[in-house]
Amino acid sequence: MAEVKIAAEARTEFGKGAARRVRRANRVPAVIYGHGADPQHVTVNGHELLLALRTANVLIALQIDGKSELVIPKAVQRDPLKGFLEHVDLLSVKRGEKVTVEIPVTAEGELAPGGNLLEHVLNTLPVEAEATHIPEGVTVSVEGLEAGAAILAKDIELPKGTVLAVDEDAVVIQVVAAQIEAADEEGETEEAAAEGETAADEDAADEA
Repeated sequence: MAEVKIAAEARTEFGKGAARRVRRANRVPAVIYGHGADPQHVTVNGHELLLALRTANVLIALQIDGKSELVIPKAVQRDPLKGFLEHVDLLSVKRGEKVTVEIPVTAEGELAPGGNLLEHVLNTLPVEAEATHIPEGVTVSVEGLEAGAAILAKDIELPKGTVLAVDEDAVVIQVVAAQIEAADEEGETEEAAAEGETAADEDAADEA
């Protein structure tokens, strides 16, 4: 995984007002944690950080006061309406260090004919990997799978040096039968019952 270099500046002002001023300057407040050190409060260029975060578990080389520090994103807060970055928590890492992260799972291929549906039980897969070699994600084939089939965590091939950080028998993807026929049958039953009630009402009216 390539490193993305982003310049950061130490943050000395705090509070909502200070945070708003930071964002107006197109910067994002961030906190760096890890290795038992005191948290570091910094600000980062908003546009550069937004581009970097397009890659899952991106490795960022923060340039702070002439020094470079490797970090990966751990928590990202966005404005719920406009989507801009409000705050980011970053985890400090070292080369050779193992970290636990979640990587995206992508399915490819066509299911067996019959209107079956693909259900992602886990959209991301927890794994342990070396901090500078975190996979961007994994792709699994669902070609020809029928209803009732499932792909477990242990069935997914991981890159060398990456191991599962979840129960190997955890279901990641499963194929379920479409419920269209069942819904149609239920609708027909309800319609028949309604027709029966109408006929009964008409008979009662005739007798009266």
